[in-house]
Amino acid sequence: MSAPAGADTETETDTAAAVLKPGDRSESVTLLQRRLHNRGYYYGKINGVYDEQTMFAVWALQKSNRLRLNGAVGPEIWTALEGSARNRPMVPNGGANRVEIDLRDQLLTVYRHNRPVLVSHISSGAEAPYCLNGHCGNAVTPVGDFRVTRRAPGWTTGPLGPMYNSLYFVGGVAIHGATRVPGWPASHGCVRVPLAVSKRLYELVGVGDRVYVRGKIYKP
Repeated sequence: MSAPAGADTETETDTAAAVLKPGDRSESVTLLQRRLHNRGYYYGKINGVYDEQTMFAVWALQKSNRLRLNGAVGPEIWTALEGSARNRPMVPNGGANRVEIDLRDQLLTVYRHNRPVLVSHISSGAEAPYCLNGHCGNAVTPVGDFRVTRRAPGWTTGPLGPMYNSLYFVGGVAIHGATRVPGWPASHGCVRVPLAVSKRLYELVGVGDRVYVRGKIYKP
């Protein structure tokens, strides 16, 4: 006996109505991951597991839509995934292919042909003095107009720790994948992105690509 007309649509609608949180495992999480991937937020495994990489993608979506940052997926998130993208370019005339880094919202957006194709949660410089491994300084991510000067694939270890798929844009400051990308500015000046995102980011961004850093980190 065949399923009634519209049954598949109803099933997906029911799945998309689910309330999800980190640690959940379900078909609803699989659907969430697919929709986040289709919108350029998620590049991890589509496996139905609400893991850390999935949470980072949800954070990016919440930031893009000015929603409360909590990792919970409810009606607001499902609605945002159904609606049109709300990315607001910071440098509309900055070039068709560029990277924009918003320090206030802790968000990175990659544009190709003036269209946002990747949006990621970041953790930028903590803007505090530090001393580590004999190196001391002030953990500031520089604001301004830059270009990618060099790339370093895979894991490398610098004086301040390990970095993955690094894209250097001013001196020793890079956009790179990290195992720790908290919900606040915590780096020594680099722009940390989730590991899964860094793999796709490295494929998209090359030497010479423009990098625009704007805004100020929020200090409550």
